[in-house]
Amino acid sequence: MDIINAVVDVSIERNVAIVTVDSPPVNALSADVRTGLVNAFRRASADPEAQAIVLICKGKTFLVGVDITEIGKPLVGPSVREVQETLERISKPVIAAIHGTALGTGLEIALVADFRVAVPSAKAGWPEVNIGLLPGAGGTQRLPRIVGVERALDLLTTGRHISAKTAVAMGLFDELVDEGSLRGGAIAFAKRMIDEGVKAARLTDLNDKLEEARQRPEIFLEYREENARRFRGFDAPEANIKAIEAAVNLSFEEGLDEERRLFRMLLNGTQSKAQRYAFFAERKVATVPDIPDRTERRKIEHVGVIGAETTGPGIAMNFLNVGIPVTMIDTDQMALRKGCAAIQRSYEIAAKKGQLTQQEINRRINLLNTSTKLDSVSGCELVIEAVSERLDLKVDVFRKLDNLATPGTILATSISSLDVDEIAAATSRAQDVIGLHFFSPANDRGLLEVIRGSETGATVVATVIELGKKIRKVPVVVKNCSGLVGDRMLAQQTLELQNLLFEGALPWDIDRVIYDFGMPMGPFARRDLAGLDDVDQGAAVASPVCEALCAMGRVGLKIGSGYYDYDHNGKRRPSAVAERVVRDLALDRQITRRSISNQEILERCLYPMINEGAKILEEGIAARASDIDTVWIKRYGWPLYRGGPMFWADLVGLEVILAKMREFERRYGERFKPAALLEYLVSEGRGFMDEVINEAVSDESSQ
Repeated sequence: MDIINAVVDVSIERNVAIVTVDSPPVNALSADVRTGLVNAFRRASADPEAQAIVLICKGKTFLVGVDITEIGKPLVGPSVREVQETLERISKPVIAAIHGTALGTGLEIALVADFRVAVPSAKAGWPEVNIGLLPGAGGTQRLPRIVGVERALDLLTTGRHISAKTAVAMGLFDELVDEGSLRGGAIAFAKRMIDEGVKAARLTDLNDKLEEARQRPEIFLEYREENARRFRGFDAPEANIKAIEAAVNLSFEEGLDEERRLFRMLLNGTQSKAQRYAFFAERKVATVPDIPDRTERRKIEHVGVIGAETTGPGIAMNFLNVGIPVTMIDTDQMALRKGCAAIQRSYEIAAKKGQLTQQEINRRINLLNTSTKLDSVSGCELVIEAVSERLDLKVDVFRKLDNLATPGTILATSISSLDVDEIAAATSRAQDVIGLHFFSPANDRGLLEVIRGSETGATVVATVIELGKKIRKVPVVVKNCSGLVGDRMLAQQTLELQNLLFEGALPWDIDRVIYDFGMPMGPFARRDLAGLDDVDQGAAVASPVCEALCAMGRVGLKIGSGYYDYDHNGKRRPSAVAERVVRDLALDRQITRRSISNQEILERCLYPMINEGAKILEEGIAARASDIDTVWIKRYGWPLYRGGPMFWADLVGLEVILAKMREFERRYGERFKPAALLEYLVSEGRGFMDEVINEAVSDESSQ
């Protein structure tokens, strides 16, 4: 065996050179790997004993692509293109042997090989679109030549993974080999190619699939129209489409040039920077600054959920879905039946969509037990209280749990606005009490706010974070405060919405501005959808306009009228009735209405939220600005390509936002008073993305 460097080696077996990459944890195409591959391919190509070459990886996966931390930095070592050109110059058959996941640039390397074999469990995909990029190593040019334009469009603009079986069916992979025998299977395949004298045509010479697309040029327009809603606001999907168009309409070399031009455009744009930032921010939230990685975790093998009428069934499903038994408790037998029926109904809907088999449904349902007795929590390591959002009810439950739950049991309260410390005070074990904010529907939403009380123990926090990831949530740790992070910031926008209405804007004016910014829908359309009489929306919805509309029976989409009027298909249109309500209430308050620009609407809706985010950081409610951004992206529909409100604020310029907040404070009063942190950062020429801002503010306030 020849050791090329620390991560790549070459060996010869049965006249086949085996180039092996071993670069934990995921065999990313780092500078060391690229250098090793170039030298290994040259060595194997020159070795007269080797009649074919197999590229294979150790560890859990095949090459997964470029190390994302290197993106946008100066190149070190050979480029990916140099690796590919070295591979293309080899006259011997080259076989890529794939296991785990072949992703992005790793898969682009595999496409340059003559053949690709894989174990059945392998997956493949190009996830670059998810970080605002396109495959920059020929993927947009080679893929349509082998699988066709329509499949290439789907794979590159969605970033989805496909199974090895699917990859073989579409021609991306050549053959499946036995699971656990990848090396031997790849060598056997290589020997067969040698013995049969098979030589694959280079993908650069294949044009049949492209010719099919040339005969139907409307394919691109149709694809854009079909996916316009999904791609709205994003630059990367359109750039991927244009690159595939170049594969069809230009030569291979010209297509590569266009791909590189589009890649550089995306790389240097703000959207990819925002999406890469969001990628890392989501992974950083599980790291709590004052809780070491080595902190002990408690074993959670059985979960108790108290309350079957509200969020309880959805919370229970999170654990059933990952194989953790649940006991759902409610003193009302009828409520238990309804809760179980809701779970069954949800699973049946998933089955109709092809997401679950009946066998999987049965397995999950069999993990669910019910009880009308609170002492059934005695065998649970985690108990989640999910009764109505009333402090007296929750305190009563926790007082009882203190006597019934086994010592060491984590007692969690599902809250969104109540004080976790008041609830913990009803027990003698405040160190074991924590808040969990599951967003509705609890079994579907990807965010979990983990509310750390003033006495919550580090082991409890660490355990819940780990469990949150296990149930496929993004757990964001926040300290105890009213409204937590997301709702507290949203309340600032809600307050300003009413002021804008009275001063001159109309609901559809505001909705258009917020929608054009990139949110899924405007605030008034969203309220109509939820129902103006929905008590779960609470005080955030309470406003003179909302109350007047409700008094008229205009409670939203479900009855065909609210802020908007709706036709029988649910299509909304501006309402003359709602406009009259707004104008009459403004007149009653002696407010002279005026024309309000789109820019002012945007600033007054978003800048107070950012200001509140600064206060949240000042108070230490959130550990990092990136945690706030993750909450807003994962739960509130903040456009991913804008990176979150705090990231976006840095792009706008904190000095711009501060100046506007001071102007609004002079015009409209105290509610626009800038946060101390906002003023401090501007004075220091810094931004929210500076990870030491909390330390700086602490030092400043202690002097």
